[in-house]
Amino acid sequence: MFSNRQLGKLLLPLLVEQTLSILVGMADTMMVSYLGDAAISGVSLVDMFCNVLISLFAALSKGGAVVSAQLLGAGRRNDACRSSNQLVLVVLGISVLIVIPMIAFRAQLFGLVFGGVEQDVWNNAMTYLWITALSYPFIAVYNAGTALYRSMNRSGMTMLVSVLVNLINVGGNALCLYKLGMGVEGVAIPTLLSRAAGAVCMLLLLRNTHLQVHLLRGGWKPDFPMMRHILGIGVPNGLENSLFQLGRVLVVQVIARFGTIQIAANAVANSLDTIGCLAGQTMNLAVISVVGQCVGAQDFKQARYYTRKLIRWTYLATACINAPMLLGLRWILPCFDASAEALELASKLVLIHNGCAMLMWPLAFTLPNALRAASDVRYTMVVALASMALFRIAFSYVLGVGLGWGAVGVWVAMVIDWACRIVFFVGRYRGGKWEAKSRVALENG
Repeated sequence: MFSNRQLGKLLLPLLVEQTLSILVGMADTMMVSYLGDAAISGVSLVDMFCNVLISLFAALSKGGAVVSAQLLGAGRRNDACRSSNQLVLVVLGISVLIVIPMIAFRAQLFGLVFGGVEQDVWNNAMTYLWITALSYPFIAVYNAGTALYRSMNRSGMTMLVSVLVNLINVGGNALCLYKLGMGVEGVAIPTLLSRAAGAVCMLLLLRNTHLQVHLLRGGWKPDFPMMRHILGIGVPNGLENSLFQLGRVLVVQVIARFGTIQIAANAVANSLDTIGCLAGQTMNLAVISVVGQCVGAQDFKQARYYTRKLIRWTYLATACINAPMLLGLRWILPCFDASAEALELASKLVLIHNGCAMLMWPLAFTLPNALRAASDVRYTMVVALASMALFRIAFSYVLGVGLGWGAVGVWVAMVIDWACRIVFFVGRYRGGKWEAKSRVALENG
């Protein structure tokens, strides 16, 4: 169904888009580090906290992409278009319902998780939180739009919009921090503006009736059966992603016990470990579209073929990215204006994460996306959440607090979590239950 050239046209823009996102995230961290350890710690804690919700919007959008890709593969173009309007309605409604109490009770919610942080960290976090919370509806709509474009294998346009969004973000940060002398609000305001611009662009682009999947005029009346179909895939995926991010917050809460230096080191390492997962994150997006269309056509032989092929490519690309990074770590870390102690600890964390990523990440995180593309979302959710709770969170306390390893123990627990995921996801893929799940889901859609 897909030639190497077609896969390349899908993957290269996605790779550029993911690279831009990661580089902008690193640039944000570097710019915030200009304000000191308290600022970078406050922003990183809020980002961890807010990623719980942002991942929910991304997962719901992924559910819509699975539905539209399967419908396109089945030759049901009009139903695929109908699903696009319903996806926008779903994510917009949920995001608005979340953002209002999020802003009103931000101090209580943040304090519930990170109430023991130092006062300077708290003040920076509160400023950054209320401004970025306003952007949730925009990022929800933007994610929905990009997911729909990818379901059509048209990732080139999402790349161009991503360039615009990131230029606004980085340019705004530089202006507000270095020219206007603003504090953490100088990072938050450009984030809000860039996400709003991205949402508007995607809505305008999806009005093009020449697209395989586009927004239907007059299609804004709630279609509850279609919404249920989208939510049936999106909600388990959303719960998995959100609770996964919540688990990461709880893990960071462990790190927060060890002081500002370890929080700052964790923030720096997180900026670099995202590069280590760059190839995998790109493939995760591609797998949804490619395997989803194969499943929609009920061609499971090709679904398995492309799953194996994309995972092989992921391993190769992950090694090509991580090996040079680990060798050049001594020159990369000084780019962050953090304390020497924080940078020394960050180097250990990056070695743990990026070294193990070359061996484990594709099977732990790219393979389950093939199962999700076949609507086998409940199994992936249960495995991911159980592994997070039993291994990443529990072992973070055992190794980080009990044995006194600090942040290093938390990151070792993360690798143990990866190993558990691999065992269960590989076993599921080798079986045939996910194929049966996809047949039932397509019939109900």
